[in-house]
Formats: sequence, C-alpha cells, structure tokens
Amino acid sequence: MHMSKIESLLAQAGLNRNDPTGALSTPIYQTSTFRHPAIGQSTGFDYSRSSNPTRLILEQTIAALEQGDRGFAFASGMAALTAVLTLFKPGEHFIVSDDLYGGTYRLFEEIFSRFGITTSYVDCSDTAKIEEALRPETKAVLIETPTNPLMKIADLRKISVIAEKSGLLFIVDNTFMTPFFQRPLELGADIVIHSGTKFLSGHNDVVCGFVVTKSCDLSGRIGFIQNATGGILSPSDSWLVIRGLKTLALRMERTQSNAQQLALWIKDQTTVLDVLYPGLADHPSRLTHMSQASGFGSMLSFRVKDKALVGKTIHGVELISFAESLGGCETLITYPALQTHGAIPGDIREKIGVTDDLIRISVGIEHIDDLITDLDRALNG
Repeated sequence: MHMSKIESLLAQAGLNRNDPTGALSTPIYQTSTFRHPAIGQSTGFDYSRSSNPTRLILEQTIAALEQGDRGFAFASGMAALTAVLTLFKPGEHFIVSDDLYGGTYRLFEEIFSRFGITTSYVDCSDTAKIEEALRPETKAVLIETPTNPLMKIADLRKISVIAEKSGLLFIVDNTFMTPFFQRPLELGADIVIHSGTKFLSGHNDVVCGFVVTKSCDLSGRIGFIQNATGGILSPSDSWLVIRGLKTLALRMERTQSNAQQLALWIKDQTTVLDVLYPGLADHPSRLTHMSQASGFGSMLSFRVKDKALVGKTIHGVELISFAESLGGCETLITYPALQTHGAIPGDIREKIGVTDDLIRISVGIEHIDDLITDLDRALNG
C-alpha cells in the first residue's frame, strides 16, 4: 500500500490487515519459542531472541520511517549503541561529538576503551575539526545533531562527504529530531541510532533503542550482532512503542510549538544569560539545521546569570517535573552537569560548555500558558 506522507505511515503503524479475526492492532506475541511445521521447516520464527512477530512489525516500521534497509529494536538506546560499536575492532578510532549524551561518553571511555577502541571528541558543528581529527586508523564518525544539551548543529551532507572520502562509517544519533523532522540516511549517513525511550515511544513508560541501517551489508552484520548478543526489545514493550508511534506527528508538532514559545519567553527574562534552541533566529547554525530538518524539535537549554537560580528554578517548578530523560508528553527539567552528563569529568564538561549554570528542558504537550506560569514562578518568583 502506497503512503507518501510520514503522518500516514505513523497513523497506520502496526495496523494488522492479515489477522483472520479482523483485529486492527498487532497482537503481542508473548512467546519465547515457535512450533516448527516439520523437520527442516520454519514459519520464519524460531526463537524470540532471533525474531518475534510483534518486534518485527516495529522494526519494519522504524526502517520505513527512516527510509532504511532494516530496523532493529533493542532493550535500550545504550544497547543499540553497544551493538553498533561491536562492529569495530581493537585499534580502531572514532570521531565523536564533544558534547553528546554522557552515557555515550561513558560507554566509549569505561567499556570500549578496554577493548582497544580509541575516541576523539570534537566540535562536529565545525567540519574542519572533523578532518583535523582524522587518523589512519579512524573508522567512524558518530554525531548528534542537535547535540545534547548544547543544541549544536552538524552539517550532515558535509560530514557524509568526509566520511565517504575517508572510508568511514557515518553514524547519527537522531533521538532529538526523530524521523518526523530529520532523516539522516537520506543525507548520507550509514547508520541511525535512537533512544526510542524518548520521542518515539513518547510516554515515559518504555525503555528501548533502535538501529536503522542503510545497506544490506550493514543490515546483515547488525542482525547477526543482535541475535548473537541478545539485547532485544520484549514483545510487550514493542507493542507499547508501536502504539506510541501512532501519535508521533501530533506530539512533535505540539511540543515544538510549545518549545518555540517557551524559548522566546525565556530569552526575554533578565535572569537568563542565553537560550540554546535551533528555532531561535539568532542560533548560529539555524540555516544549516533548516537545510536538513523540517522542524526544530522540543528540546532547549538555557543558562542563568546566577548559579543559585539553578536550584531555585529546579525545586520551584510544580507542573514541570525534575527528572532525567526527555521526549514524553510531560515537560521535564534536567540539570545536565549532575544528571545526563555526570559521567563526563568536570573539567571536560566546563571546557565543552556543559556548565554549572545550564538547565535543559524537554517541552511537553501541556498548555503553553501553564508552562510559562510555572517556570516564571520558579525562575523569577
């Protein structure tokens, strides 16, 4: 069935057209194993670590949304990233965004460094710095765009040219934008990663991750790793994510609208030093972002003039929740220096700009007037 618009793909996610009962929803195949018709024959499903019908529908959906060859659903975003990193061998080198999620930094520095993987962290919004960091042993570049939490923008097309010229795998964490706003595989990336816990599931009730591959070769390699290492998403969680995806377009449009208005309001506050949001006219890479994405998303960060305002604001909000994570229906406020980026040493955090005066907000679907009233009382009251 031809569906040219992503809104239709999302609304039809998991729609079950082949069930003899006429059930619209994909069933939860809560089974570990499957009967074989006869010796040497299979239904296509043998054991749920290898493949499960509910998870397969989700994986096919995310592949279609990202315009990839295949999709793979994992038990968390970090499990998805771990699967990708196991493509590489000791002695090989990564170039990575310098202000990316702290858990990614921890995975490289505390786990994969022990297996001989080396990493250079650079400001990937400056493609010249990526070229400067190239070594003979460099095998991949891994970026976020926008970055978490500084909202820096990397030029996907330019980096894809560097990667192709240098024989690198180009890996993009697309968690913030989702395929609704940005599809890196169409712009030259080889692999897209998601923490599906965030916008894709969208309700703060599932932990999951995704890998989407561009080529058949990469699909085969990630498929082998997923089956061999077993970090798969359960059937029940797969079903919850399918259900969440159905409203992704609506949620992204509403949360983006709220974020735009909230960013403008925060920018006008005398207690605020600056606001980091790609949708603001003065964002230094706004035009680059607009050339590769169809929206600005709902993540923003801001710095306060007095560090004492950090605690005052975080503890003063009532409607907004002080919690880690992002991408749900509820607005969340986070302190990156101690939470999402606590795994990064303090001197490095300061150097890259994840400073003690920085607050991050994941804007939800509440009414914008209530969000502004709540933040105003906490920040200025």
